[in-house]
Amino acid sequence: MSADTGPEPDRVEGAPHPRDTCRLFGQTAAETAFLTAFASERLHHAWLLNGPRGVGKATLAWRIARFLLATPDHQEGGLFGAAPAMPDTLEIPADHPVARRIHARAEPGLYHIRRTVNEKTGRLRDQILAENVRDLNRFLGLSAADGGRRVVIIDAADEMNIQAANALLKMLEEPPARTTFLLVSHQPARLLPTIRSRCRDLRLMPLDQQDMQDALDQAGIEAGGQAAALAQLSRGSAGEAVRLYNLDGLKIYGELVAIAATLPQLDRPRAIQMAEAASARGAETRLDLLYALIDLFLSRLARAGATGIAPPETVPGEAEVIARLAPDQHAARRWAECAQEIGARSRHGRAVNLDPAALVLDTVFKLQQAAQAV
Repeated sequence: MSADTGPEPDRVEGAPHPRDTCRLFGQTAAETAFLTAFASERLHHAWLLNGPRGVGKATLAWRIARFLLATPDHQEGGLFGAAPAMPDTLEIPADHPVARRIHARAEPGLYHIRRTVNEKTGRLRDQILAENVRDLNRFLGLSAADGGRRVVIIDAADEMNIQAANALLKMLEEPPARTTFLLVSHQPARLLPTIRSRCRDLRLMPLDQQDMQDALDQAGIEAGGQAAALAQLSRGSAGEAVRLYNLDGLKIYGELVAIAATLPQLDRPRAIQMAEAASARGAETRLDLLYALIDLFLSRLARAGATGIAPPETVPGEAEVIARLAPDQHAARRWAECAQEIGARSRHGRAVNLDPAALVLDTVFKLQQAAQAV
């Protein structure tokens, strides 16, 4: 059961929805922690699944939901009254009735809350509203089926407005029997402290290169020799790696590094070409990606200068550029300051609808000034 049937804000474009993602990679510790709690017969009523965006939090939430709705309590007894064997995995067969119903979005024991479409504009809202959470009361008031379990997934809990958060808090303060809340959170600090205090924390970590390769294979992404670079630039986020792949992120990052290689002189024609590409019609997502990659490049410069350790090279020539532009801690501080300044200027520029090409050129000139100072 779901709170809406419109577009899916919790799905990465080009990848399956977490509801339909079969396997979870790189999060064995989190899965084991949940199974241990389940085996203790003291399962907490609310779980905060947190960690970087795109590392598998939503996938884990749906795995837990399938598991809880398909697995009897240990004390309920099995054949001839014997207690069933304690499960050692969250895996549920794809042909299990619960798995089939969840895939069809027809599972009566599951409620899914996420951002919905604004009927007036036809666009997704940028927040989860109080009405989305209050509708949950009707679900909780229904007669429970299949042993009485219910599971509620909120993805992402960070996106609740204050009224929605307060509505949820009331339910967490007096949790319904045999109901498990799974809150997916990219930034737990944005949640009410009173909500965080009522949840058990379940932390998920960035993926390593092998887990990233496996996750991309499952998503149908044929990364080939790009897997290592995607793992680096996505900071271990499979969701971000898919976005990079779909938007030619490695090519954009390579062009950014090539322009940086000309600093402090600056290849102006090349910079203008990059600015024009970012201002083309329908290029909003690429502009967002460009600024994310600029921030990433600056952080790699700052970290290399501060530690004296060069990051693994992701595109040809990157190691040489980083070594030249970030030779010491003085350079590291300058690039860190540059990142903050560019971030603030880009947010302001987009807020006032500044021409994207002019905004990108302004950013490149800030990079040039920082390189001259270094």
